[in-house]
Amino acid sequence: MARKVFFSFQYEDVHRAMNVRNSNVIASDQKVGFIDKADFEEVERKGEAAIRKWIDDQLHGTSVTVVLVGATTNESKYVKYEIDQSIARGNGILTIDISQISDLNGKTTTCCSLRVPGKTHYLWCKDNGRENLGTWVEAAAKAAGKA
Repeated sequence: MARKVFFSFQYEDVHRAMNVRNSNVIASDQKVGFIDKADFEEVERKGEAAIRKWIDDQLHGTSVTVVLVGATTNESKYVKYEIDQSIARGNGILTIDISQISDLNGKTTTCCSLRVPGKTHYLWCKDNGRENLGTWVEAAAKAAGKA
């Protein structure tokens, strides 16, 4: 089933996040929550309310939120807001450790402790994310009652 999926991540992990997004394992699904740097800076200049509105607009109509977790994702107030709004909307939620995906310099990091209580956490590299993301998204949707 096609799902509109929101990807939540800290902007410093954008290369790793794009690696997940572009894996094409959920190619038929709509993937939102991605914004290029210039557009993000434009929204950011407008202030906190504009950022929250952008997030709310991106979450509209989604059924699953995939939280991509890197080294310092737990420090992002916007990721926390995205999780809170996803819970309030009844979205299926899952977290994925993306810290072991190499960045543009070939470096990896360690994963922070961010998890969403009661939701499944996956390891992109060890759990074969490229092969399993579609299944994970579907499982999160079903767990949230999004048949």
